[in-house]
Amino acid sequence: MSDKWRTLSLLALSALLALAVWFSASAVVPLLTIEWSLNDSGRAWLTMSVQIGFVVGAFTSTLLNLADRVSSRWLFSGSALLAAAATAAIPLLVTSLGPALILRFLTGFFLAGVYPVGMKIMATWTQKDRGLAIGLLVGALTVGSAIPHLLNAFGGVQSWQPVMWLAAAMAASSGVIGILFIHEGPYRTPSPPFDWQQIGHILRDRAVMQANIGYLGHMWELYAMWSWIAAFFLASFEPQGIAPRWASMATFAVVAVGGIGSLLAGRWADQLGRTAITIGSMAISATCALFIGFLFDGSPWLLFAVALIWGFAIVADSAQFSAAVSELAPKQYLGTALTLQTSLGFLLTLFTIRLIPPIEALVGWRYAFVFLALGPLIGIWSMWRLRRSPAATQLANGRR
Repeated sequence: MSDKWRTLSLLALSALLALAVWFSASAVVPLLTIEWSLNDSGRAWLTMSVQIGFVVGAFTSTLLNLADRVSSRWLFSGSALLAAAATAAIPLLVTSLGPALILRFLTGFFLAGVYPVGMKIMATWTQKDRGLAIGLLVGALTVGSAIPHLLNAFGGVQSWQPVMWLAAAMAASSGVIGILFIHEGPYRTPSPPFDWQQIGHILRDRAVMQANIGYLGHMWELYAMWSWIAAFFLASFEPQGIAPRWASMATFAVVAVGGIGSLLAGRWADQLGRTAITIGSMAISATCALFIGFLFDGSPWLLFAVALIWGFAIVADSAQFSAAVSELAPKQYLGTALTLQTSLGFLLTLFTIRLIPPIEALVGWRYAFVFLALGPLIGIWSMWRLRRSPAATQLANGRR
């Protein structure tokens, strides 16, 4: 294996292990609800606190240009180790919601040094196959996000602490792999001077912002679906006598299949064009959001099949928005541009994650996901405009 693909494969593995901490608390919400007497708001905040921490961390990194001025290797690895420590502290020290939210915030804050920085490292190794490489990374991140549900199904159904411990151990392993094996590639640029005005330049770049609006449409849907699909499965399966373990297994499969979608879409986007793949993916995911609720409380196999399609499509486009920004933004501030994109996206997720519980209480699970289709529809419009612009020739070696 070439040094390039050995490094990228280890980077993807490291990202997968690090992201296991993201949903480590969300995966055991039913147990924490009983032990800590959580209401709907408390359950939502267990996920939202991570999102807020990530947004604050990403904006801090963006304002200080950290992703472009600090060694990517050490920023990536150190962030993974700190996220592991914040996660391990919960089963070790915490017995109520308040301290847990602080530690979940810190977990998200530190993960802001893993996800966008990993994409920057990928970009320093790739040119013609950048969509595939970033697709590999986002696919790994997706599987990592799904792993807590698998841990919950096989060991955490009666106890939540093992899930948190295992997730923390995986993130710590990520940091070690990063320190030992990961480094930037031949296309890295020299560290630029600190320049906070670069944020304004990025925000005024029409092509970059069209890709960012597409990404925002994608993020409107993604984390709300990931955060509540387990509760959706549980509510649909329970009246039919299906054990909670199978809801966790189904959730793992639906989230993890997005890893395959991300990898395949990366290859297709390099061959067919970024805008074509993102538009197609968002069209499929919007359709699933509109209609999956009508399968609620029906055939579990049919519901699971449609959810798998949704899980595949909802992530397939994710890496391509980042790849597009990496091709459109100034190269010397690539890390800043990618971090800004992800921070805006995760800021938006706070709204949609929190909105699902009151919508479900008002109209039930049959219609709770319908409003999520709005995001990809706006994303399709923005990527179509980018496709028709002259800047689109910079994407995927001229493939729009």
